[in-house]
Amino acid sequence: MATESEGEEETAAAGVGGKLTGSPQLAVDGGDLREMAKKAAWSVSSCKPGNGVVALRDDNLDTYWQSDGAQPHLVNIQFQRKLKLQLVVLYVDFKLDESYTPSKISVRAGDSFHNLKEIKTVELVKPVGWVHISLSGTDPRETFIHTFMLQLAILSNHLNGRDTHVRQIKIFGPRPNPVPRQPFHFTSREFITYSTLR
Repeated sequence: MATESEGEEETAAAGVGGKLTGSPQLAVDGGDLREMAKKAAWSVSSCKPGNGVVALRDDNLDTYWQSDGAQPHLVNIQFQRKLKLQLVVLYVDFKLDESYTPSKISVRAGDSFHNLKEIKTVELVKPVGWVHISLSGTDPRETFIHTFMLQLAILSNHLNGRDTHVRQIKIFGPRPNPVPRQPFHFTSREFITYSTLR
């Protein structure tokens, strides 16, 4: 049974009217998701010295990428092969970063820089913590996107700030089937052992 404070936390994490506010803990629903961007090529449109793209992936919430230039500020993630992606999770902190905190983010996907299409735009309301952006479409059967490249464009910041701070970004997708060319997804070791004929 949920207490009043738990209910308030859930409401705060989800946001009001489709606007996202953040969650203090990184929790990803579904045990069949894994982080997909470890071997991706990461780049940003600009950065201040010492606050570059490495800060987005160092698993340290005290460091951050800081842009340096005109909006929109871009984070580009390119994969070696076409991957199924389901969720983008980023850590932002309005209490620490104030006007550097993103307020509107566009998520784009495609094969390269030349054919990126916007798949989602989200608004953040003074977010503190992990913000989850689902990549699924309006059709319930579309639970993921299939793409070579993902781009996050920070379109605006809180309090009309110019540069932006993002502390971490993680990208999740479904785990691949452990048995190649097998239409069924076996989960136990016993099933996997007997899934092929010799």
